[in-house]
Amino acid sequence: MKHPNLEPARAALARTVLALALSLALSACGGGKAGDAAPVAQKAASQAEGEHKEEGGLKLTPEEARSAGIKLETLAAQGFADTVTVTATIRPNQDRIARVAPRVEGRIVQVTASLGDNVKAGQVLAVLDSLALGEAQSALQRAQSAQRVAQSDFKRAELLSADEIIPQRELLRARSALETAVADMRAAEDKLRLLGGVAAASGRAASTFPLTAPLAGTVVQKKATIGELGTPSEPLFSVADLSTVWIEANLTEDKLARVQVGAPATVTVTAYPGERFAGRVTYVASMLDKDSRTTPARIEVPNKDRRLKPEMFASATIETGATRAPALAVPSGAVMLLQGQPTVFVAQGGGYEPRAIDPGEKVGGRTVVKSGLKAGDQVVAEGAYALKARLLKSQIGEGH
Repeated sequence: MKHPNLEPARAALARTVLALALSLALSACGGGKAGDAAPVAQKAASQAEGEHKEEGGLKLTPEEARSAGIKLETLAAQGFADTVTVTATIRPNQDRIARVAPRVEGRIVQVTASLGDNVKAGQVLAVLDSLALGEAQSALQRAQSAQRVAQSDFKRAELLSADEIIPQRELLRARSALETAVADMRAAEDKLRLLGGVAAASGRAASTFPLTAPLAGTVVQKKATIGELGTPSEPLFSVADLSTVWIEANLTEDKLARVQVGAPATVTVTAYPGERFAGRVTYVASMLDKDSRTTPARIEVPNKDRRLKPEMFASATIETGATRAPALAVPSGAVMLLQGQPTVFVAQGGGYEPRAIDPGEKVGGRTVVKSGLKAGDQVVAEGAYALKARLLKSQIGEGH
């Protein structure tokens, strides 16, 4: 059967054919008997009516149906787990993100990481040159030199004291000087370490130091540019472990009581139609936002293949633990728009007939059908887009 919206045109065509037949019959009356007109008109009307009632929908051979990937599903009422569906935004896991800034002010002399790079823990992101670090290196070298001198003086004093060449107080003075030199050296080492530097092995003061990644992840923010000044107050990089992401949503008051921490949830994004990502509710805020009158909630979702990107919009379906009354539902992919009307294809009369429906909410990848279908109908669960394309093509052909 053709699309339902074509019925008025077909009816008009039938009426036109009938009128033409009657006209011809009346014309024939002028050259014959009056009774001869009735069979002619009746035959024409019968042909027109037969054409008007022609049914069967889109016809496909078994080979064409297999090529189009058509799969049927017999409808039956089924129960569904009660769910709450909310719109959400994907965020990085805030427990696995690091904002990397230098401990001391320095000029950026080298950048080794780019935005989007996957880095390991301890990997160098940039190199900076710091005057304060150079001074700390010099102070450490002076302290190390003083410690070596004090160590040498103490050893000599020990030998002389053992031979009773110098008094005991000289030995005590040498020991005190050594302890002071060791304390100064350790203080210089601590200062250098706190500034993010390490003692130079070459013996020369080094003013450069590396800025490293504190954890393995992806560089999601980069502000480092060679020649600019890096400061402790302004992170140069942000590194995030995106193997798990947070799906952040806001629950309205009517949905709040139905969502519990630990509830299973599924997430869909427009970038991957038909795919569902499983997660679990890990957080529901204790307070309501006074402006939006909503409560923030969080779903944690594994993301090992890194396909879910921060700041993507998503739709999250959260299970409440309750069960709904049985209802008819079709795969959401089977529903499409034909002339603005949600429609599915139904196998009927040896063909595939488009059937307008009144869709309800989506639950678990299926769409509840309020009206337009009945139990036992065979719905095209897969391959509906191929049928839609054939239908539109046939309509275009008829238009010409």
